[in-house]
Amino acid sequence: MPARLRPRLLHRRGTPYVQLAAMAVMLVLLVLPILTLLARAASPALLSNLLHPAAVDALRLSIVTTLISMALTLLLGTPVAYLLARHRFPGMRWLDALLDLPIVLPPVVAGVSLLLVFGRRGLLGGALDHVGIHLPFTTAAVVMAQLFVASPYYIRTVKGGFGAVPRRLEAVSWTLGKSEALTFWRVTLPLVMPYLIEGLVLAWARALGEFGATIVFAGSLQGRTRTMPLAIYTALERDLGSALALSAVLAVTAFALLLAFRFVLSVRDASE
Repeated sequence: MPARLRPRLLHRRGTPYVQLAAMAVMLVLLVLPILTLLARAASPALLSNLLHPAAVDALRLSIVTTLISMALTLLLGTPVAYLLARHRFPGMRWLDALLDLPIVLPPVVAGVSLLLVFGRRGLLGGALDHVGIHLPFTTAAVVMAQLFVASPYYIRTVKGGFGAVPRRLEAVSWTLGKSEALTFWRVTLPLVMPYLIEGLVLAWARALGEFGATIVFAGSLQGRTRTMPLAIYTALERDLGSALALSAVLAVTAFALLLAFRFVLSVRDASE
C-alpha cells in the first residue's frame, strides 16, 4: 500500500488515537485519585486510625443510620412505587416529578428545606417541639436527611420493576382463586425482587455518602450526627491519617456496592 494512502485509510477505519487519549485523561481524572487514596491509606497505621474513637463513632453511626433509613425506604417507598406504577389519577405526573426532585436538588438546599419544615421555628417544628419532639441536630435528623436524598432512587427503580411485571401472570393467579394480597406476595414481589435490591443498593450508596443535607439539618456532633463523610471533612483539619482511613473505607464500600449493583443487573437481565 502506498505510504501516502495509509493516513487516509486509518482515518476512514476510525483510528483510536483520539479515543485512547480521551481514555487516558479520564483515567487520570477518575481512577488515579482513588488509587492514590487507597495507596496512601494502606499504611501500618491504617488499623489504629480506624480504631480511633472518632472513626469508630462515625462508622457505627453511618451503619446504624443508613440501615434505619433503608428500612424506612423499603417500608414507605414500596407502596408509593406500586401506586405510581399501577394507578392513574389526576396530578400523578406532578406528584411523580416532585418525588424525583431530591435527586436533582443540591444537598445543602435539601438541608435548608428540612430545617424550614422540621426546625423549631419551622412549619411543623413548633408543633413537634410543643409535644417534646426535637428533630434538628439529632440522630433522627441524620436518618431524615438520608431518607430525603436517597429514597427517590429506590422509588424510581422499583416503580420500573412494578411496571415491568406482566399483568397476565397476576390475572392467572386471580383466576385460580388467589387473593390480591397473596398474588402480590407469591407472584408480583418475586418478579420485582431484582429491582427492589437494585433500588436498595442505589439508595444505600446515596445515603452512605450524604453530606450536605446532614451537616445543615443535623450538624456534626461526634457520636450523634457525625457520619463518615462529616468525620472525613472534620479530620482533614487535624488528623489526615483518620481522614484517609475513613475515605478508603468509603471508597471500598462504594466499589462493593457497585459490584453488587452490576450483579443485580446481570441477574435481572438474565431473568428477562
